[in-house]
Amino acid sequence: MRISFLLMVAFVNVLFAGTDATGSISWGMLIFSVIGGLALFLYGMEKMSTGMQKAAGDKMRSILAALTSNRIMALIVGAFVTMVIQSSSATTVMLVSFVQAQLMTFVSSIGVILGANIGTTITAQLIAFKLTDFALLIIAVGFFLTFFGKNESQKHLGEAILGFGILFYGMKVMSDAMKPLRTYDPFIAVLRDLENPLLGMLAGAIFTALIQSSSALTGIVIVLSQQGVLSLEAGIPLILGANVGTCITAGLASIGASREAKRVAIAHVVFNITGALIFLFLIPFLADLVRWISPSSTLEGAAKLAADTPRQIANAHSIFNITVGLIFLPLISLLGSLIYRFYPKQKELDGVRPVVWHLDVSSLTTPALAIDLARSEISRMAKILERMLEAVIHPFFNDHEGQDMIYPQLSVVEGIKMREAKLDYLEAKLSDYLKHLGRQSLTDAQIAEVFSMLSIVNDIESIGDVINRNLMPLAEKKNHLKIDFSKEGREELGIYHRKVCKQISRLKKAFSHTTPERIQKIIKKEGKYLDLSTKLRTSHLERFHEEREESVVTHEVHMELLEILKRINVHAAEIAKVIHTNKEQEEDLKEDL
Repeated sequence: MRISFLLMVAFVNVLFAGTDATGSISWGMLIFSVIGGLALFLYGMEKMSTGMQKAAGDKMRSILAALTSNRIMALIVGAFVTMVIQSSSATTVMLVSFVQAQLMTFVSSIGVILGANIGTTITAQLIAFKLTDFALLIIAVGFFLTFFGKNESQKHLGEAILGFGILFYGMKVMSDAMKPLRTYDPFIAVLRDLENPLLGMLAGAIFTALIQSSSALTGIVIVLSQQGVLSLEAGIPLILGANVGTCITAGLASIGASREAKRVAIAHVVFNITGALIFLFLIPFLADLVRWISPSSTLEGAAKLAADTPRQIANAHSIFNITVGLIFLPLISLLGSLIYRFYPKQKELDGVRPVVWHLDVSSLTTPALAIDLARSEISRMAKILERMLEAVIHPFFNDHEGQDMIYPQLSVVEGIKMREAKLDYLEAKLSDYLKHLGRQSLTDAQIAEVFSMLSIVNDIESIGDVINRNLMPLAEKKNHLKIDFSKEGREELGIYHRKVCKQISRLKKAFSHTTPERIQKIIKKEGKYLDLSTKLRTSHLERFHEEREESVVTHEVHMELLEILKRINVHAAEIAKVIHTNKEQEEDLKEDL
C-alpha cells in the first residue's frame, strides 16, 4: 500500500508541479529525459542485436543445427549463441524452427533454453562497465564502419557497435536525469521499500512485461545503482522480477504458434518462475556472496554504494541464471516428460487441416532467422509432395480405395486431395511471407536466396497441381478400362515411379541439410532417369506392336503416366538447379567480400 501511495504522490507531483517541495527538481524535464533515454537504450539494444545477428546469424544457425543431444553441450551452445546475438528471443525462434524441422528434439532444446538465459547475463555485465563517457566515441566508430565499411561484414559490425554506443548514450541520458533524485526523500523511500523481496520482484515483473525487455530493466536498475540510491538488496528482487516478466514476452510470442513452439514457451516460463521463487528466499545469502566475490572500493556512504553496486547487481544476475541452469540441467528429461504430459501431442486427425508450422511474422525483422524458418517450411512442402507422389500410384495399380499412409481415416485419394490443399495454402502463405521479407534490409546473398525460394515454392506447388489435375483424372481413366497393365508394364511403371519419388525425397533432404553433393546428385539423376524413361517407352511400344491386349488397351494411359512422371523428374531437377545457382552466387559474393 505504501509503495502504491508514494508512486501516486510522485505522479501527482509530475502532473501539477514543475518542481518538488525544495524547487530543485524539474519533473517535466526529468520524465522526458528518462523516457527519451530509455527509448535510446531500447533502440540501441535492438540495433546492436540486429547487427550481431546479421553478422553471425547463419553461423549461429549452423552451430545450433549441429547440436547433439548432449545436455551439457546444449547448455554451452545456448549460452554462446545468445551471448553473440544478444537476444534470447532470437535463440528461441531458431530452436522452434529446428525442433519442428526435426533437426533436434524438444528435450534437446531445453538445454539450449537454459543456456540462453545464461547468455543474456553478458548484457548486464556490459552495462555494468561505466562506458557512458565514451558513448559518443563508440557511436562515431559504429557510424564510420556502418556507412564507410568496405564490405557487408564490416557494415554489420559497425551497426552492432553503433547500437552499443546508442545504448550507453541512452544510459547516460537517464543517469544525468536521475541525479536530482539522490536527494529526493519520497523517491528514496520508494526504492527502500523495494528491498521487500515480494514488492521488488512484482515491480520488476510488471515493468518488464510492459516494456517487453528484461535488458531495459537491468539497465535502469544499474543506472539507479550508479546514482547511489539503490542498494544490492533492492536490485536483486528487481532482477528476479525481470526474469519473471520476460515470460510474458515468450507467452505472447507463442500465441497462434505450433504446439512445439508453445512447449518451448512453457519450458521458458517454468525455468524462470521456478528459479526466481527459489532465489526469492535466498536474497540475503546471494547478496553476501556477491559482495564477497565482487570488487570493493575504499569510498564511504552513497559514493561507495554508487561505485560498488552496479557490478554487484550484474554479478548477482549472472550467478542467478548460471545456478538455475545447473540446477535444472540434470532434470532435463524429467522436465521434458512433464511438459509433454501437461501439453501432449495432438491427435493425428488434426494434421489434415492446412496450417503453417514454421513461419513467424515477428522474425521478419531478423532476416537470417526468417530465411531459416522459410527454408524449414519449404522442406515441409517437399515432404507433403513426397507423400502425395508416393500415394498416387495406388489407384493405378489397385481397384480398391485403400487407406492413407498417415491418416487411415482417409482414403488414398482423399489423402492426396488433402495434401494438395495443404500445398496451395502453404504456397500462398510462403509467397506472402517471402515478399514481406524481401522488403527488409537484406544482404545480396539473402536477396538472392529469397528470390530463389519464391521460385522453388511455386515449382513445388506446380508439381502438386500436376499430381492432382493430371495424374488423378488419369487414374480414374485407367480404372474405367477394367483391365490392368501388362506384367512387364506394371513393373516398369513401378520402377520409374520409385525413381521419381526418390528425386523428391532428395529435394526434401536438400532443404534440411543443403550440400553440393545432394544437389549435384539430383541434377545428375535427371539425365539418367530421362534415358530410363526413353528405354521404358520403347519397351512398352514393342509390346504394343506385338498387339498384346493389356498393352493395347492401356497404351494411352501407360504413355501419359510415363510422360507425367518424366515431367515431375524434370521439375525436381529444375528446383535443384535453382538451389545450385543460388549457392554459387553466395560463394561468389563471399569471394568478393
